[in-house]
Amino acid sequence: MNTEVLKQSSENSTYNQKHVSGHTTIVSETYLQPSHLVEYDTDSKKVTFDLSAYLSKRQLEVDEALEQSITVVYPEKIYEAMRYSLLAGGKRLRPILCIASCELCGGTAEMAMPTACALEMFHTASLIHDDLPAMDNDDYRRGKLTNHKVYGEDTAILAGDGLLAYAFKFVVEKTEKVPAERLLRVIDQLSYAIGAGGLVGGQIVDLASEKLQIIDLETLNFIHCHKTGVLLQASVVSGAILAGANDEILQPLSHYARNIGLAFQIIDDILDITATTEELGKTAGKDLQAQKATYPSLLGIEESKHQAQKLIAEAKAELAPFGERAIPLMAIADFITARTH
Repeated sequence: MNTEVLKQSSENSTYNQKHVSGHTTIVSETYLQPSHLVEYDTDSKKVTFDLSAYLSKRQLEVDEALEQSITVVYPEKIYEAMRYSLLAGGKRLRPILCIASCELCGGTAEMAMPTACALEMFHTASLIHDDLPAMDNDDYRRGKLTNHKVYGEDTAILAGDGLLAYAFKFVVEKTEKVPAERLLRVIDQLSYAIGAGGLVGGQIVDLASEKLQIIDLETLNFIHCHKTGVLLQASVVSGAILAGANDEILQPLSHYARNIGLAFQIIDDILDITATTEELGKTAGKDLQAQKATYPSLLGIEESKHQAQKLIAEAKAELAPFGERAIPLMAIADFITARTH
């Protein structure tokens, strides 16, 4: 990888639908399988993939599965708090990446769905905790009041903890037609991603770096490769593992996910400056207010955009050997830099 950024490193549904409406991706020199989501121009030899239709379909499937994943029983308050944030909407990017990766490797959406739901539970738990006053202290998430603003800090902490534990149970109990050894590898991926070696490690360095006068690009990369990127990486790799992918297949998929994860955070940093609170569904300008180091603060907005585009180009290059099967993952990579929230 020769991208400069990596060199120095080692919502609810309707809210989100309007932001991807009409988004299409051009994938050049790719042969196709029949699909109502794909069009092939024989003159230009380019493929047009209907990403908005793909995301809408997958988002609906994930939302339906999440709705059924947790029922409210005694003690009702904790289950209601867990459901409140889990069902508050969002792009459902991590579940969709898991499903797309599984299908690329010959698996099915059905075998991937429990892990896809678990990934959203992990992500939601991280958001609940991230929004707490002791962390990023935010009042809004996905266009709604944050969990602690509705249920109190004590219940919000427990709701996040509850989702983390429930996610593992959900994967083990609900996954069907997947050999136990594959499931163990998935559990290993997920537990690493949300622990001190992954998301938690990124968060602790992020907290320690707030209001520092000097933070280098290597540290910033560490924060976001762990705080954001590692769960995206686990999403892609877990989907492939469920389908029985070997290490030769997992390596380029892992590189793809690492690149889109870092690009995702760079765009997040840019949007925190350029987008409104209404567009983001959370408070805009929080990074500047908290005096956080961001990619725009270190590189400038234009160079940050350039680095994100380079990361996406490298991510897509990792998928080239997969041909037509990789079209959804390629389109999602393009969406990461084109999104408005």
